[in-house]
Amino acid sequence: MKAPDVKAPEVKAPDSKVPDVMAPEVKAPEVKTPEVKTPEVKASDGKAPDVKVAKVRPPEIEALEAESAEIKPTDVRPAEIKVRKDRDLTDKQMIGFYRTMYMSRRIDDKEIQLKNQNKIFFQISGAGHEAILVAAGMAFKPAYDWFYPYYRDRALCLQLGMTPTEQFLSAVGAAADPNSHGRQMPSHWGHKKLNIVSQSSPTGTQYLQSVGCAEASYRASLHDAIKEKVIGFHGDEVVYCSSGDGTTSEGEFWEALNTACNLKLPVVFLIEDNGYAISVPVEVQTAGGDVSKLVEGFPNLYIQRCDGTDPIESFQTMQRAVKHCRERKGAALVHARVIRPYSHSLSDDEKLYRPDEERTSDAERDPIKRFGALLVEEGLVTQDELQKIKDEIDKEITEAADVALASPQPARETASLYVYSPDIDPTSKEFDTEDALELSGNPGTMVDLINRCLHEEMAHDPRIVLFGEDVADCSRELNLEKVKGKGGVFKVTANLQRKFGPVRVFNSPLAEANIVGRAIGMATRGLKPVVEIQFFDYIWPAFHQIRNELAVMRWRSGNDWKAPIVMRVPVGGYLKGGAVYHSQSGSSIFTQIPGLRVVYPSNALDANGLLRTSIRCDDPVLFLEHKHLYRQAYNKSQYPQDGFMIPFGKARTAREGTDISIIAFGALVQRSIVAAKQAEQQGISVELIDLRTLSPYDWDAVTATVKKTNRVIVAHEDSLSFGYGAEIAARISDELFEYLDAPVRRVGAMDTFVGYAPQLEDAILPQADDVARAITELHSY
Repeated sequence: MKAPDVKAPEVKAPDSKVPDVMAPEVKAPEVKTPEVKTPEVKASDGKAPDVKVAKVRPPEIEALEAESAEIKPTDVRPAEIKVRKDRDLTDKQMIGFYRTMYMSRRIDDKEIQLKNQNKIFFQISGAGHEAILVAAGMAFKPAYDWFYPYYRDRALCLQLGMTPTEQFLSAVGAAADPNSHGRQMPSHWGHKKLNIVSQSSPTGTQYLQSVGCAEASYRASLHDAIKEKVIGFHGDEVVYCSSGDGTTSEGEFWEALNTACNLKLPVVFLIEDNGYAISVPVEVQTAGGDVSKLVEGFPNLYIQRCDGTDPIESFQTMQRAVKHCRERKGAALVHARVIRPYSHSLSDDEKLYRPDEERTSDAERDPIKRFGALLVEEGLVTQDELQKIKDEIDKEITEAADVALASPQPARETASLYVYSPDIDPTSKEFDTEDALELSGNPGTMVDLINRCLHEEMAHDPRIVLFGEDVADCSRELNLEKVKGKGGVFKVTANLQRKFGPVRVFNSPLAEANIVGRAIGMATRGLKPVVEIQFFDYIWPAFHQIRNELAVMRWRSGNDWKAPIVMRVPVGGYLKGGAVYHSQSGSSIFTQIPGLRVVYPSNALDANGLLRTSIRCDDPVLFLEHKHLYRQAYNKSQYPQDGFMIPFGKARTAREGTDISIIAFGALVQRSIVAAKQAEQQGISVELIDLRTLSPYDWDAVTATVKKTNRVIVAHEDSLSFGYGAEIAARISDELFEYLDAPVRRVGAMDTFVGYAPQLEDAILPQADDVARAITELHSY
């Protein structure tokens, strides 16, 4: 069938009116790609003939095109919305429904105008999604339920109670913007009073967080002490989480569904399927072009499908989904077919990849003009009354935009606010009890003292939940009395489940992003998750959640939201057989992240005091536990008193000296002590500073030792190039150059990977002899 010569509908200027008349039904004609055969090319005397060869299209592309001829995500309903007696909406609600839809569209249009005038800096619209989003807002309870929206969800936020002024404040980057206080792009929703949790740009990260948010309610319902600590616990609150169809390609979507269904959590997942992820069509994103069919195998998942451009059908669908979750029957997924009448954003031009007839078909399903026509047809309003509603909204939007444009932007000096908690300072004297240290009992290893700290802190604070891979004693509780119990691969969490129960101590799926993402969601509800990543080598699937979500949550929301979790992570080599994937160090990667505290104890006593500070502080903490140090005899300690804490940013002088200073942490502390004893036999006095925390670190202690000895070595286990020591060395050279009698030396691992063979591992990782050699060379400089 030949496609007719149809021009794409012109997108009118923002001050234009939305037509009131119902457009005639127009079906998009099927467009078939003409078959192009590749001409046969014969060689002649070794020379290619002068023939133009058509490009051979890969068979998978041909298959997708054939598949897409059957998949028409936008052609799911006729243009009109049918009159229904069972609409479940009063006349007043119907008109209010239209008002919010129209308001959302006109805010989009006004922002487009402002962007074209260079008065705002970015715009991404929710056009075409308004019906399902207003329906969702009506089905949920504002400031009661919890919301994890995505950037198309303007109409949802309006329906929940966000004002046009508040949305324009976001667009202009105003300090008074309740979404992010000028720190995020527009349409990155967040509103503390409405329980709209701060949204970020990465697509899909919200899924696991929404699951964690719902899990806080689930665990509170099973444990009275937790119930009293969870923010906004009512017993029947529901969590909303939405995304576009493209985001369902992210692995975290599937991880979230797995946990939500496994625990029967009260989460409604809304998929707003407009057929495109920017320019990539749904059949390229999703096998079969229908994600709701792919997830049908998930148990306890209530799946609903609807025309998301039909307000009445959308409302009825969302009502059913929310009711299912509110009654604690499990999670729900709503697959709503919507349209995208505007380009993905103002940085995109959909005409480059969408044909005219497809865009025309979308325009005929526009929910606003269709619903406006229905209101007139049912006699709820006259044409003049409908126009009056539009005029009132247009006036309100113009006034709201003017208020926002006149609102001041954040002052320059506020840029550094809320990187960390403004209320609790873990570097302060309040966290320093070392002077009052009282030791008792037989000496214990680092494992013993960490385990003791966890027992004491969980008894002290019912907000603490502990989870990760293999951390429980036995997930099948019926077998708990028959077995000794796992308690972590290194036994660090042994007997915690036995004492505090499976509601507070439990195993997670083997999915690191799942662990951290859920913990973030729980933390926003007031819980204190202490999670374990089984090996540092496998933290990387969670890095997205750590860098883009966990560390940024407080800053990007202007201190409205926070996620103070503790991530315990076994790290490092010297294992004899650890090899490439059980010996990694990478502290410098995490110390580059603002908002994240990084702690790295070298002995049992410090591990106990620093872990307690990590748990009681109000910031996210990466707590690195060196595997080689877990059970060494040389770093044992008797048990400190309950409540023993060591502040962040306070180094320990592990050895006094006068000739050379070594600054180290982790496993290099003991190796440096061995090297210092060797140097002492040569008459060289070495001072050793154990940093203990890497972010923040004790610059005052570094300064003092440099001024004392005038020669410095920085030793760490990670690769020498671009390692943590480079920052310390650079700062010493920059700020303390006049006190140096020799260049700053660094000792680190080879710039390669850790090998399996013991001899290879010894050659790659820094040894005591390497430190001793550096001492001798620096002393003779």
